[in-house]
Amino acid sequence: MVKFQETQLDRTFSALSDPTRRALLARLEGEDGLSISDLARPFPVSLPAIMKHLDVLSDAGLVTRSKQGRTVSCRLNAEPMEEAMGWLARYQRFWTQRLDALEAMLNAQRQEKT
Repeated sequence: MVKFQETQLDRTFSALSDPTRRALLARLEGEDGLSISDLARPFPVSLPAIMKHLDVLSDAGLVTRSKQGRTVSCRLNAEPMEEAMGWLARYQRFWTQRLDALEAMLNAQRQEKT
């Protein structure tokens, strides 16, 4: 499939699709401003692999990096997730309505039996 133009929503979901990237974001949510080496320490992959994951997260706008001397620190930027949450909320309403209808049908069947 050819990608002519990726929207912010596409970049966000693409970045969030990988479990390592989600784990990196979770670490940053708990400890904002970690150096890349500190951030990478608990992961069983190489530092270059972590750097590639951080590039994807940065391209999606989910992570910002700042350099002080030789140390590069990362910070979580959750703003791009707002659009994703809005998109998901539409489907939450859909499933809530469907599940409410199922519950009503099951309650009606129970009442018929008694």
